Amino acid sequence: MVTEDWLVERKIDFSRERQMLCEECEHRWMVDLDWIDRWNHGGETCPGCGTNCERERSARVTVDLTDAALTDEAVGSLHWYHTSTQQDWPTKAYDTVSELTAAVRRLMGGDERVAEWADRQRKRALHVGTYEAAIQNMLRRITDQDDRGRQFFLYRVHLTPTVVVRTDWLIDPSDFVGDVMLEDVCPSGVDVARYLNYHEDPGGLSLALGRDAIASVQQVAVPLTGTRHNDWVGRAAETLFAASDAVVATNGYLARVVRLPSPRANAGRELARELTERLPVNLRDQFASAASFDEGDDPEQWAMRVAGLFDLIDDPGRVIATLDRRPHRTI
Repeated sequence: MVTEDWLVERKIDFSRERQMLCEECEHRWMVDLDWIDRWNHGGETCPGCGTNCERERSARVTVDLTDAALTDEAVGSLHWYHTSTQQDWPTKAYDTVSELTAAVRRLMGGDERVAEWADRQRKRALHVGTYEAAIQNMLRRITDQDDRGRQFFLYRVHLTPTVVVRTDWLIDPSDFVGDVMLEDVCPSGVDVARYLNYHEDPGGLSLALGRDAIASVQQVAVPLTGTRHNDWVGRAAETLFAASDAVVATNGYLARVVRLPSPRANAGRELARELTERLPVNLRDQFASAASFDEGDDPEQWAMRVAGLFDLIDDPGRVIATLDRRPHRTI
């Protein structure tokens, strides 16, 4: 039986300040997310040496020196998170080959090359991180990987108590598609490697690990049903039902190549903006994309889904309370 008496839930704060470290002068300082946004657009400089974001050795977000995950002994006692469309993550035997069509197999070079590719997939590290990183990963997948409309699951991950942690931490070792080979970061005798995540919950530590490092998981389908924002849902659905779903016609040459969004799609964008502007600046673009209204969406279902996505960021306590009631699945 799994107990949680020794496990630690860290404070969830999407808006927390981040530490910056300048590679040019090694100056370290704390900033808020608005400062980072201005920095990325050339509006700020390093207080130590005056360099801006255009320099090759300019400042970047770095690990917070007070992060509990920096303590080797604490890593196994912290809650970690992952989002996936797999209902049984981490599955014992994820069959990547069966998802490939005959045409894709041919493009990959035939059965031998497919077998080599499948073997590499089996050697990939799993990834877990903070709650914030898991939610941002889901938003990224909805936006960039055509996962809109698929059911996501949030997993709370409990590590094996005897897990061996690699000394110190790494800069994000992922390749251009986000893969990490387990043997590259976890040599013999090591179960878990910490790395600085630049892309999801920037500045937070995530883990690359093998399946055997996980003791159990708890799971909840996200977004949750219900919301605290019923007034917004009701008003949004009413506005969308009243708006026309006809695509706006254009004249002349444009009529053959351009289809402008319908008034309903435009209304959906404006309604979503009301919630988007209440989020931390680094989440707004991804949230706006994930919350976009597609032609043919049911207005009420769309409004409930968008409010649910917003709640994952605005009201994480409800998600944590729901996970607290879920059983543990031993891995």
